[in-house]
Amino acid sequence: MSQPADRQSPTPALADLERGTPFAARHIGPDEAERAKMLDAVGHDSLDALLDAAVPAVIRSSEALALPAARTEAEVLAELRELADRNRVLRPMIGLGYHGTVTPAVIRRNVLENPAWYTAYTPYQPEISQGRLEALLNFQTVVSDLTALPVAGASLLDEGTAAAEAMALSRRVGRASSDVFVVDAECLPQTLAVLRTRAEPLGIEVVVADLADGLPEEIVERGFFGLLLQYPGASGVVRDPRPVIERARELGALVTVAADLLALTLLAPPGELGADIAVGTTQRFGVPMGFGGPHAGYLAVRDRHARSLPGRLVGVSRDADGRPAHRLALQTREQHIRREKATSNICTAQVLLAVIAGFYAVHHGPQGLAAIARRTHRMAALLAAGLRAGGVEVVHDAFFDTVTARVPGRADEVVGAARDAGINLRRVDADHVGVSCDETTGRADLLAVLAAFGAPLRPAGPAALDDLDARTPDALPDGLSRTGGYLTHPVFHEYRSETALLRYIRRLADRDYALDRGMIPLGSCTMKLNAAVEMEPITWPGFADLHPFAPADQTEGHLALIRDLEERLAEITGYDRVSLQPNAGSQGELAGLLAVRAHHRATGQERRTVCLIPSSAHGTNAASAVMAGMEVVVVRTGDDGDIDTEDLRARIEEHRDRLAVLMVTYPSTHGVFEENIGEICAAVHDAGGQVYVDGANLNALVGLARPGRFGADVSHLNLHKTFCIPHGGGGPGVGPVAVRAHLAPYLPNHPLRPDAGPETGIGPISAAPFGSAGILPISWAYLRLMGPDGLRRATGTAVLAANYIAHRLRPHFPVLYTGPGGLVAHECIVDVRPLTKATGVTIDDVAKRLIDYGFHAPTMSFPVAGTLMIEPTESEDLTEIDRFCDAMIAIREEIGRVASGEWPADDNPLRNAPHTAAQLAGEWPHPYSRAEAAFPGGTDPADKYWPPVRRIDGARGDRNLVCSCPPPEAYRG
Repeated sequence: MSQPADRQSPTPALADLERGTPFAARHIGPDEAERAKMLDAVGHDSLDALLDAAVPAVIRSSEALALPAARTEAEVLAELRELADRNRVLRPMIGLGYHGTVTPAVIRRNVLENPAWYTAYTPYQPEISQGRLEALLNFQTVVSDLTALPVAGASLLDEGTAAAEAMALSRRVGRASSDVFVVDAECLPQTLAVLRTRAEPLGIEVVVADLADGLPEEIVERGFFGLLLQYPGASGVVRDPRPVIERARELGALVTVAADLLALTLLAPPGELGADIAVGTTQRFGVPMGFGGPHAGYLAVRDRHARSLPGRLVGVSRDADGRPAHRLALQTREQHIRREKATSNICTAQVLLAVIAGFYAVHHGPQGLAAIARRTHRMAALLAAGLRAGGVEVVHDAFFDTVTARVPGRADEVVGAARDAGINLRRVDADHVGVSCDETTGRADLLAVLAAFGAPLRPAGPAALDDLDARTPDALPDGLSRTGGYLTHPVFHEYRSETALLRYIRRLADRDYALDRGMIPLGSCTMKLNAAVEMEPITWPGFADLHPFAPADQTEGHLALIRDLEERLAEITGYDRVSLQPNAGSQGELAGLLAVRAHHRATGQERRTVCLIPSSAHGTNAASAVMAGMEVVVVRTGDDGDIDTEDLRARIEEHRDRLAVLMVTYPSTHGVFEENIGEICAAVHDAGGQVYVDGANLNALVGLARPGRFGADVSHLNLHKTFCIPHGGGGPGVGPVAVRAHLAPYLPNHPLRPDAGPETGIGPISAAPFGSAGILPISWAYLRLMGPDGLRRATGTAVLAANYIAHRLRPHFPVLYTGPGGLVAHECIVDVRPLTKATGVTIDDVAKRLIDYGFHAPTMSFPVAGTLMIEPTESEDLTEIDRFCDAMIAIREEIGRVASGEWPADDNPLRNAPHTAAQLAGEWPHPYSRAEAAFPGGTDPADKYWPPVRRIDGARGDRNLVCSCPPPEAYRG
């Protein structure tokens, strides 16, 4: 029966209907009714009332964010399509470490575009990370085999960063006393620039030398601690590096070879040539150029340097049943342990990209990779032969994929003609042009390039290349051919069909726990939704296939997106300028501190080198400060989690004339809004210092407060936390640096792109001018979809969710720190130490037991040992939040059964967690039932996540390093 006309709901306006469901309602988990229930639980009648009570008025911003209003998903995709269409994607033959490649569709669709892979976190909980750990072990094996060095890391940020880490490693472990690091003149220009940025604050002198005729005598006389060779060189030349390597090692220096992995399928590997370290990029192993990144850099070393390796390393250990299991090895090398003694601030990797590169090698196998390398080389050899036939001088006789031609006074003409034909070449200088071939180079490209040089083949046509091919020898040098095997492990031979590879990828994904399965409440990690609509554009050719050194007039769309994002992030944070170049939070830290250092030096205050850091800070803060040439002075943290202001003032007074900067996280690493942050900033400024606010916890501030307005001078942000770039299992990340106007002249820049930063900048922090530009559309889309109102509501919901969890858990676990009104910020810390003392149940036991309940554990023992830091984010709905709280409360009841003596301290569901299906099928000698083990707290058997291994013996894995694929027999029972 229809309602009377006067009782019918008003007809919605067409404009409202067109907007549909706002994206914010899909991004934010709790709906209006759930938020009301949560607010009632925490004792506030509205979100505004909660925020008024939780967030100190002194930092609150009264102005709404001046950002564009939210748009629909369809509208945002249309805008991004317009930006992508403004880019002109030409055939990339520029080279310089970036090459066209083909991402196999089975990998693109099932890894790069699959949330099971891109929404996972760093595998700190190895029992639920076996899939991506195996994929990373494959990656390490690829790098180790191709470089012929026994230990390779699980990826670094890019080739330039890897070279800088190798430089630091060489200085740390070498026996030479010199501060000189020698760099081959054939080194990639962006790598050289990154080395100089990193070397200067550390007192390292970078000396560039032409090594074509060996080590110059003046360098031998000076002495040096390390040497970097490029193999093949930036010009394409392939020289035998053995005489230089042998001489350098005789002099006590460590030798690093920056090597092209594809070339190493044909050329003698660095390990056989005598190198101590190999570095490079795996970009051409199926990872799109993405206007510069993200890509997985690599670093491999000899055995004796394994325990000094920077970054992450996957190793093989054993689980409780004695079966092989993967884990991150040597985790105590992480910066939160080494802090101011660290020599590297690398605390992340490029896991998603390393996984893609590893699967690319699995997909092609050694024969397929060699075939791609031979095809690439033949293209280059034919190009060189055609140029010579046309009267053009080719500079080098031996090369792999890159040909440098001498064209006196004609370089601009040649490059322009090629561009008109749809191909980008490299202008080396007015007289030289570089041409790089790759997996995507075709016959038509060679013909067009020859024509651009004025050396067309006669007779014309593709068939002419066959004639040229028949009479053209290879251009690889004698004595440098690869003779040994590589990639002999069965994993690189068993998955040739797409069916087999598809199932292998799926099998590994099923072993892991990612956001597509459930909540990952990791404190200080902000594991929020990475929406599919935000991810979709990154694989569009208009964004994915741009070379980072393509001319500016071909990249207008991407540059417009970058400027938009910089401006919007500046508006959100209250700063004046933002650089998106840093490709990790740690690199943003370093960039910000180098800007502070440059500012003090520019104002004649070189003596200001002291960096104050609270004892609770993340370890990368201290490591970054050391790398920026600063002296770290630790400030005490009070029992309430706040900075000890009395100690801070004492340290300020003690170092007043030398104070450079205070680094502080806000909200604090204890999950609290400190009310005296304004006073702290003022005290530092009064002493002549700068204030660095770590942006790790910005998810509690967006739309509410702006660090640049409440006293900070500089911050780094984490686009992979607050702004929805996925964590990818441990990378990629983007760590923009945001500064006030007086620090803007010292933002990162780049020698190959004047538009990448100020002329007075500190130099490049990343190899690419705009860092990991290929994933910036994700954050751009997030801001465009949410609009200012949606962003503020997301922040408020994140704070509400954390306080709701604190409210529910407080009767069962102590909540360690609170701020105004007894409230927390966007995360809370619960204390397990009293229970451990009373019962013997450890923080590890609780974390592993959560796996049985179907959860990833919160952050363990940071910033306080024996605690769990819980951050639910705004994206989890009340059902999932309650499920987590119910699990924690049930675990507390289980601890009570241990305390009462019902379960022995050494044989209970917590101590034996996690429980596998294989364990349940075997003998059962335990005092609790199989159901209590596997289906606790009402866990639905139909939806049960089964960990593939039992608890892993970490110490055993560290004592017995195995960092490449073990033989299949190792897995047999």
